[in-house]
Parts: sequence; structure tokens; C-alpha cells
Amino acid sequence: MTAVKGKTEQSGIHKTPGKAATAKAPKVFLCETKPCVWSIRDDTNTHGGLFQSKLDAYRFVRSEFPARTKVIHIPSTPISRDSGSFSTRSELSRNAVATRQCHRIQRDQTTRRSAMKNSQKTTSRPQTDIFDRKESSVQSYARNFPLLCRQAKGAVIWDNDGRKYLDFLAGAGSLNYGHNNPVLKDALIDYISSDGITHSLDLHTCAKEKFLQAFNDAILEPQQLDYKVQFTGPTGTNAVEAAIKIARKVTGRSTVISFTNGFHGCSLGSLALTGNSHFRNASGVALQGAVAMPYDKYLGPETDTLDYMETMLNDPASGLDHPAAVIVETVQGEGGLNAASMEWLRRLQTICSKNQILLIVDDIQAGCGRTGDFFSFTAAGIQPDMVTLSKSISGFGLPMAVVLMKPEHDQWKPGEHNGTFRGNNHAFVTATAALDHYWRTEDFTKSIAGKSQLLESRLQKISNLYPHEVVDIRGRGMMRGIRCRNPEQAAAITAQAFRDGAIFERAGSHDEVIKFLMPLTIEPAQLNEGLDILQRAFHTVIDAKPCAKQDNPSRKRKSTGSAAKSKTINHPARLELI
Repeated sequence: MTAVKGKTEQSGIHKTPGKAATAKAPKVFLCETKPCVWSIRDDTNTHGGLFQSKLDAYRFVRSEFPARTKVIHIPSTPISRDSGSFSTRSELSRNAVATRQCHRIQRDQTTRRSAMKNSQKTTSRPQTDIFDRKESSVQSYARNFPLLCRQAKGAVIWDNDGRKYLDFLAGAGSLNYGHNNPVLKDALIDYISSDGITHSLDLHTCAKEKFLQAFNDAILEPQQLDYKVQFTGPTGTNAVEAAIKIARKVTGRSTVISFTNGFHGCSLGSLALTGNSHFRNASGVALQGAVAMPYDKYLGPETDTLDYMETMLNDPASGLDHPAAVIVETVQGEGGLNAASMEWLRRLQTICSKNQILLIVDDIQAGCGRTGDFFSFTAAGIQPDMVTLSKSISGFGLPMAVVLMKPEHDQWKPGEHNGTFRGNNHAFVTATAALDHYWRTEDFTKSIAGKSQLLESRLQKISNLYPHEVVDIRGRGMMRGIRCRNPEQAAAITAQAFRDGAIFERAGSHDEVIKFLMPLTIEPAQLNEGLDILQRAFHTVIDAKPCAKQDNPSRKRKSTGSAAKSKTINHPARLELI
């Protein structure tokens, strides 16, 4: 929110003759006048404003006042009857707070109230400035979603000012069971309260024992999957590095085939398998040992891209060294929610088996129920040689990653691949609680299927309302995306949705896909509420403020004439929430 400077009046500071005046640091007074409404005013009552967040208030101070300005927190509002004397202007201020409207504070020059005189909490610089001063510029999500998170539950995050945001990002897929899931939280609290071991390297622990047993009983045996479990370092890229390392060791070959638009991590081995140049260009060295092949439908819906791959494999003069492994995401999360067909995945496994190439499925984001089943490849009926899991495997957002491999591929020597944080017992506890509570029956899978249908229906209706702006709906299950024709519009839509209280990430080669990764446990009412916010954001950006830049000149809106105005502004059908 913004505020406008008022006329500067004399401050009443007089210089003592013959002595140099000592410059004192300016002061501004900050208080929370009402939940989500913050007041800033200077010590002369001539410059200030009301803001919807504490962060906005700090930014105003930084932009409008000298750098050495002191921000003094006062315990009560200067614009309420309870804080002392008030004027007609103060009455207007109170009414503005009630309607959460920002305005310039310009009150009568009255004696400073006792609440200000007795203020005890002061700071020389805004506390939020610590992120600008001390955190690396590599931060990314904080740039798109500038809020100071305080607490979260389920599918909702509250910022430090108490404002609610519906979370359709969910830790980039790390919170499939929601923030602070009570079942998982209670299990973790009980474990910590009983002094359960936290860090154990790869020592055997009761928490690890229970996880392995629950994972085998709830996931592997019902699907007749025989996998050994390797605990790697606690992130997804650690699991990918371990998988390609053991694949090379087992086969004695080095080349790994990956696919266009794939994302597998930012450490060097994983980065070589990643397609996006934004990440690859940061490596600083040549990325080797990987060859990219076209993903399903990359060359158009009528082209089977595996024909190209198979031709390369069969031609001894193609220049393609016999690969050790193929790594694939069944749904490409960062790549733009591209979903491989079941037929394509089955043929991929056939080609790998025929050529004695190990098939690795990267299920780090698409797994743990995101597409409906626990594994995203279950619907295709395939059995990969290896599977990488991370993100929501712990269920609680705690760091944890594993590689699943067929027993014949477990050819590690003791300690040949290790890491200090392979034994996150807190993650084992919450992972076990998630398996026991959600995956012992079919109820959770059915719940995901129902919400997936609701999500697809709502997204399709938005697409129908904006056929020129939306290219298609993509993904599977509760891992979906709306691909916009204009990446700038996609950015504007997600920004508007954030202002209205919902968090949506973007993905794809040009960040043109609006991504949906809400918790699988989200209530249908919350799902609809978030999609209502998104639809209003579409209306605000496209109908009320059409982008000047369009890919197709035939779709440009006219700027004159009553008919043009009607097309640009008045779309009652689009405004009607589904």
C-alpha cells in the first residue's frame, strides 16, 4: 500500500547560538491498530500512513525516511479513542482502519500521547531488513511471495500480521499431508518427549525399524514390489546422485539418458540430467555423462519420441554410447506439468529391458500420492529398476530421501556412498505415522481421486472462460497446471492471486504454467476458495487489465469503441464463480 507525503512543517527545533547543532536521528512510531492494519507516523504528525502488513510499513519507512531513522514500536494505537485525545482527523483514521483503507495521516499538532512517551520497544533498523542484509541473493520463493510467515496448519499459512494465505505450493510438494498435520505432529511430539534418538548416522534405530516395516507392509508388498531401501543424504538431489552412481557401478557404463524439460536437482550429477538452462548455467563446469532425449509429446502430439531414442540406440554410428540408465519423471513438475502417457512409459520400460539399460523413475515430486497412487508409475503397470523419493516421504516437511532398488542392483560396498544425515529419526517417525494413517486402506486414494476430479473440472471451466489466453490443462491427479499463452500474464495472475490471499507457483520453460501442488488433505471448500481467488485473478489481469503484449496479433483487443470496452471490461460470465 502507498502513502503520500504531506507538507513539512517546522519541527520547533532551535539552534543554540555559537554551537553546531547536533543532528538527531529521525523517529517514526509504529503500532498495530487492528489485525492486519499497521500505522506509521513521524514525530511531527505530518507524514505517515496505514498499511496492511508490518513489512509494507517497514518498506515505506525505508523509502520515505533517512536510513538512520529509528522505528519505535508503541503498544497501543494512536488513532483510537482508548489511546488518548483524538481529533476529527483521528476519527477518519479509525474509520479507515475499520474498512482497511490506506490513507495519509495528517492530524492536528497535538501533544504526543502518553502511549508514545512510554514506548519501550525500539529498533534502529527494520527487523525485516535482515533478509536483505544477510540472506544470499539466491533466494527465490521469497521474491515472488514477500511475506513473513508465522504459522501454518493444513492448507493455510498465516503471516506475521495474521493474514491468511491458502497454500497451493505446499513446500514445492513436500507437504502432501498439509502443514502441521495433527497425526504426524502428535507422533513426533511423543517421540521427542520420550527422548527418542534424533541423529544416528546409519545405525539401526527403533524409529528406522518401524519405518521400514510400515513401508514394506503398506506400500511394497501390496504392489508386489521387491526393493531394497537406501537412505541417502536428506534431499532429492542426494537420492538422484546415489541412483545414477550405483547404476554406473552395476552396468560398468557411464552415460545416463534424461529427457527434455526434466529437473533432477542442482548438484553436478543431477544438474547434468536437468534441462533448464537457468540451472545448468550456474554449474561453472562442463556437465558430462548425460544425453537428453525428447520427452513424450515434445515433438508434437502425433510423434512418438521413443522412435527417435530407439533409433539412436540401434544405430552403432549414432554417436550415443550405450547408456547405463534412463531417468524419467512420469509428470515433470518443474518442467511445466508435462505428463507422460501410460503407453509411452510402458514402451520406455520395454526399450530399457531390451537394451539392458536400468530404468530410474524420479518420483521425488510426483510420488507419495501426488498423482493418486503412492507411486506415480503404478497406473502404467511398470516396475522400475530404481525409484528416488524425497519431499513428502517424511510427510511433515522434514528432510529425508531414499533410493529404492531391486536387490540385484544393491552392489554397494560398506560405506561406499554415505552421508552424515542419513539417519533423520524424526523424519522416520512422521513418515511411519503417515504410512499407518493414510496408506493402510484405499480411503485416502479415493479421497485424492475425488479432489482430483474437482480440480480438473474447475481448471477446465477457467480454460473455457479464457480460450485465447489458456493453451491447455496439464498434469495428473493433484499435480496439475494451467499453461498460459503469455508468460507475462501468468506472472501477473499469480501475483494478483497472492495479493488476494493464495499462493500459486509457476513452472515451465518460460514460467508460463500456473502450478497446483496443494496439500492432498486440503478440504474441498478450501480447494474451491483458492480456485475462486485464481479465477478472480484471471478476471482482474485479463478482463480489467489486458496485457499489451500478445503472441497472436489477431487476439489483440481494440482500445476504442463501445464494443471494445464491452469485450475488455464486462464479462459477467467470467466473474461468476463456479
